[in-house]
Amino acid sequence: MANLWDWESASHITSASGLPGKTQSQLRKGRDIMATSKIIITDLTRFSQPVNVCTAGTDVTSRACIRPMPYLKMASFIRLGILPGAILSGDFKPMSGLTGPHQEDTAYSNLKFVGPCTAEEFKSALTAHLFDSVEEGFEIRLAPGQKHIPLGHPVERSIITLSVDPNSVAIVEDRYKPGKIRVHFTDNSGRQFNYLSITDLGFYRYAEKHRVDKDLDGLNGFIRRQREAYLRIGLSRAHEIRGLNAYWMQVNGIYTFPDFVKEIRSYK
Repeated sequence: MANLWDWESASHITSASGLPGKTQSQLRKGRDIMATSKIIITDLTRFSQPVNVCTAGTDVTSRACIRPMPYLKMASFIRLGILPGAILSGDFKPMSGLTGPHQEDTAYSNLKFVGPCTAEEFKSALTAHLFDSVEEGFEIRLAPGQKHIPLGHPVERSIITLSVDPNSVAIVEDRYKPGKIRVHFTDNSGRQFNYLSITDLGFYRYAEKHRVDKDLDGLNGFIRRQREAYLRIGLSRAHEIRGLNAYWMQVNGIYTFPDFVKEIRSYK
C-alpha cells in the first residue's frame, strides 16, 4: 500500500486495476455522506516547495470538480506515475464550513490509482467545467488588466476550463522578473490576459527547459500548430500582492489536441 501523505493520516492510495454553469453546491447536492467515486485528474499544480502537490479532477458520474484535501505527496505521485488523465477512485465527502470560491475542497480516504483515461474521456473531463470567458466562469465584471477576484465576491468555484484559439496562447519570460515563465492568452470574449502565472507542473518544467535553451518560440510554435487548446484557470488561496489581498488567477493546466508533448506529461 503506497501512501500519498504521512502515516499519521488514515487515508491511503494504492495501485489498482481496474455541467457548465452549475455551482459546486448544485453538482454535489446529495453527496453529504462519504461516497465512492472515480475522478479523472485535470489539474496537477506545483508549489514553490515541491513536497506536496495540489490536484483536482472531474467526478466521472456527477461531473463535479473535486480537489482532494489535504494536499497529496509529490513523491507518491512520481512513484505511481500519476499524471493529468489518471483515474483515481476513492471515498469522497464535501468538506463543511467552506467559504470563498474554493468549494471544490473534498475530504477523501481509500484513494486508489486505477489507470489512465482515454483522450476522449480526458477532453470530456475538461469540458465539464467549460465557460466562454473568465468573466462568465467567475461571474464577475473585470476591469482592464484585472487578474484577481476580490475577497467576498460571491462565486462558488475556483477552477474553470476555457477553450481558446491556440494562436492566442504565448509562453513568455516575465519582463519584470527574468527567469519566471508566464502565459498570455485571449478568451472567447476577446479579453486578453497577460503574464499569468503557470502552475501546471509538467508544462512549467518543460517550458523552463525551453527558456534555458532560449527556444520558447519552438514551444509556442507547437501550440499554434494544434487544432484545440484548453486552459484550466484557477484561483489561488487568498494572499497579498502589492498590498492587495485577493484570490489571484493562475493557469493550472495547458492542454492541446490532437497532439501533445509526451515529455510534458511525465516526471522525466
